[in-house]
Parts: sequence; C-alpha cells; structure tokens
Amino acid sequence: MNLRESIKHFDERNVSASSQQATSSHRTCGEALVTLLEQYGVQFVFGIPGVHTVELYRGLAHSSIRHVTPRHEQGAGFMADGYARVTGKPGVCFIITGPGMTNIATAMAQAYADSIPMLVISSVNARSQLGGGDGRLHELPSQRDVFNGLTAFSHTLLDAADLPQVLARAFAVFESARPRPVHIEIPLDVIVSPASAMKAAPSMRPARPAAHPAALASAVELLADARRPLILAGGGAAHAAVELRELAERLQAPVALTTNAKGLLPSGAPLLIGSTQSLPQTRAMIREADVVLAVGTELGETDYDVLFDGGFTIAGQLIRIDIDAQQLMRNVHPDVAIPGDSRDALSALSARLHERPVRPASPDWGAARVAAVRDAIMASCDAAMRSQKRLIDTIVGALPGVVIAGDSTSPVYAGNFLHDAPAPRSWFNSSTGYGTLGYGLPAAIGAKLAASERPVVCLIGDGGIQFTLPELASAVEARVSVIVLLWNNFGYGEIRKYMAQRNISPVGVDIYTPDFAVLAKGFGCETARVDNPQALDAELRRAAKREIPTVIEVREADWFARVQS
Repeated sequence: MNLRESIKHFDERNVSASSQQATSSHRTCGEALVTLLEQYGVQFVFGIPGVHTVELYRGLAHSSIRHVTPRHEQGAGFMADGYARVTGKPGVCFIITGPGMTNIATAMAQAYADSIPMLVISSVNARSQLGGGDGRLHELPSQRDVFNGLTAFSHTLLDAADLPQVLARAFAVFESARPRPVHIEIPLDVIVSPASAMKAAPSMRPARPAAHPAALASAVELLADARRPLILAGGGAAHAAVELRELAERLQAPVALTTNAKGLLPSGAPLLIGSTQSLPQTRAMIREADVVLAVGTELGETDYDVLFDGGFTIAGQLIRIDIDAQQLMRNVHPDVAIPGDSRDALSALSARLHERPVRPASPDWGAARVAAVRDAIMASCDAAMRSQKRLIDTIVGALPGVVIAGDSTSPVYAGNFLHDAPAPRSWFNSSTGYGTLGYGLPAAIGAKLAASERPVVCLIGDGGIQFTLPELASAVEARVSVIVLLWNNFGYGEIRKYMAQRNISPVGVDIYTPDFAVLAKGFGCETARVDNPQALDAELRRAAKREIPTVIEVREADWFARVQS
C-alpha cells in the first residue's frame, strides 16, 4: 500500500461512519464551528490543513472567513498574535493534532506572556483512542495537558452539543478577563458528528468587571493629596488612551509606558516620560514620586528591569489597577488594589477627582521635570542607539500611520527605550515577555491583514528572520504588502556583545549569513539595500505603493558609518 492509499484508508477508517451519519443531518460539528466563528466576527483563520483537520475546512470553504496558510504552525500563531495586537480581537488558528500543536507552542507562550487573545482550535485523536498510547498518527499522551500551562484554559470537546458553551467561555476570556490564548481540541469523531440542532449564534458576553467604589475612594484620597503623582501604564490599558490622558493632565502626573502601551500618550505629549523605566534617570524620578498609579501593567522584569540589575523600586504609595486580581499581588504589593477594567477605573477616578479639590503638583514636577529627564536620557545614549533611533524616526516620517512589528534585534531594543509611538497598537515586538526570535515577520503579516489601509513594517535581524524566512512566501501568496526592514549584523550580534562583556569567547554567534536579496527574490518579493536615512526614506515610500512584500536590507556597519559620521 503506497502513501496515498494509506491516507485514503486512514480517512475511511476513522471518519466514514460518522460522515455518513452527519451527511444525513446536513451539518457537522466542524461546519457549525465555522458558522459560530462567523457570528463572533472572526475574519481570518491561520492554519495548515492536514488529514486531521480537513473536516474543519468543509465549512470554511463556503464561509466569509478568509484562510491564510503559513509555512509553519509557529508562523500561524505569530500571525494571529500580530492580528490581535492591532485589532484587540482574538487571532484564530486551525492546527493539526500533535506536531502542529507543538509547533505553535512558542507562539502561544509569547501571547500568554503578553496577554494577547488567541483562539487555537485543534484536532485530537478520536475519543476512544485518547490516552491509549497505541502509536496513532500524531498521538500525544495528553495533548491538553501539554497546553494547560500556555493558555487561559485548554478544553477537550467530548460532545458537539457543548461547542457553543465552550466558545462562549473563550470569548468571555478575550473580552471580559485578562486576555490569553485558549485551546479547544476536537476529537476526530466529534468534528464530523451531527450538529444540525446546534444553536448557531454567539452567547451574550459578560461585561468587563467594574472597580469597587471603596477602592476607588481610597485611590482618590491618595491622588488628590499627592504633590508628585506619577503613572505607570501597561498593555492592559491599551483601550483606555483617552481616559489615561485625561487623568494624567488633571493630576499633572508624568507617565511612563511599557512597550505594549506605547502610544497611549502620543509622541511629544509634555507629560510623556517614555519607556525608560530601566534607566537611572527615570528610576530616580519614580522613586521621588509620593503616589504612583500603576494601571494594566505587571511591573515585570522585561519592562522595568531589562538590565537585570534589580534597581527598580517604588518608594511612594502605590495604587494598582488590573483586570487580573492575582496580578495585583505580584512583583510590587500595592497600598490600594483595584481589580477591574482599566478604562472604567480611570474614568471613575477622573470623575471623582473632578468633584473634589486636588492639591496642585509640586512646581518642579510635571512637564518641566519630564523634559529634564528626557534630555538627560538622550544625552546618555551612545552613538549606536542614536543612529538606531534615526532608523526608526525615518520609518515613521516616511510612512504616516505605520505599524512596526519587531523581533528581538538591536534597533528594536533601542526603540523600546527611545521611540514614542504616535498611537496605541502601533509598536510591538517579541523582545519583551517571552522573548522569542522569528516573531517579527509573521506578526507583521497578521498586522497587515488586520489593517490593510496602514503601512506595516517588520523590523527584524538577520538571525531572527532565519527562524521564519519562509513566511515571505505566505505574504506573497496572500498579497500582503508588508515591508521587511532587515537589520543585518551578520550573526547574533547582541548575544556576541553580551558574551564579550562577560569575557566569554564568542561561540555559536557568528553564523553563516545567506544572500537575503537572492532569497527574497526567489520568494517573489521586491528587494533593496540602503545605508543612509535618505535612501531608506525613498525605498520605504516606493515599497508602500506595492502590492507585494519588499525586503529592505540595512547592514549595521554601513548604517553606523554613514549615520554616525
């Protein structure tokens, strides 16, 4: 029996009886799933069809949902992540049993670490085969157990009738709790089981939890009397830009933003400190604050201690707002804890402060102090960071409204410190949280699908792009005109420097670097190479007019030589 015959025999043995039953009922669980996803407003599904998931595609082919095929399931997850970061809606993936799921695990972990909504729907072996250890195709001892630690929850659908309820639970997490990946696995026999009587409409979604009046009252007392108030905002406040800015201006409170919160105060806002909580100048200012309001932020290492020196401290009284009550008790314990939605809580605080006298901020605080801190930080930056900031400034200047999806690479690290995004959901990358490589390219594809009218730039290094380089083919196939700005330092440059700083002889970092222009052209992309801001500006403007991806290579040594001279 050849391979084609073996697959045919596998399909017939596992699904023929159930398919005959489903045909008589006219709709399967797999088809009902697609209908429900449409009702929830899902526009895209990312996945690679396999023999274990083809029955999901029976309904997808005739739906309004567009399918995008990555070249690796990790790419599917990163695409879903990029889509979610731009829209705030969950990215959805269809993934095969076993290797498909272990391939997407890294992307799920990055989304989990950064609180990104993602719905991963996978197949799994038939109910009678679960946990059998018989060596079935794609079999894991317990697929759900593998993914429990990477998700808000992982559920095995044992009865098609339960599908609406399980999807309702997933969307409740995405919209009313701390958003994180959800995994729903459907056994092969359940995918094809009849579902003609299933309710094909989404359940009513719960509202986000509101802040408790007593906690708000305690916070108002502290903020109204503060002479040096300061706000730390994270990605959990991404939907609360208006409310955050109103409160900051009312209190004349300087604002520091995490990487995922960039844009909550626009570039040039007088009270915007930036994202420099790991630098001495900003840390000193935070220590001087008598009341700190932390909203939607973990207060975690990758935003507040990226230099790993343990130097971040809060000396004043701390108010924390977070939709995750457990997170309020992690890292830094608050004097006032407010579990609830950040937008609701910020709006309520502003309203209450409007009704009572607020003590004026200290004369040496507010915008004047922010300006001094920002000037001191720029003065302390070395030439490399300044030239990398020039790279990012060139992108923003050439492409109004640009979304920049970054990887773990040197210009992204500089941008995390020095770039101020003009709007929320315009700058994100994988160098915080889980900190993976290869994220930038597929995430940028997902972002472009989410915002087709906006230019999208992938900012990635030569090491990182080799993790997911084949996704260029996915972008060409899907006609996604993403711009890939490839920072080439011929190896793992940041790790090379890290080893040198510790007197470790570099090993494993000087990797072979291919000719990216040749590879990109082979995938069907346009290419260019630039070494100065003027040339980059021109190439970016040309790339924005194309309907296919463009790879623009910038060699680090050449850029530094031209920009620093």
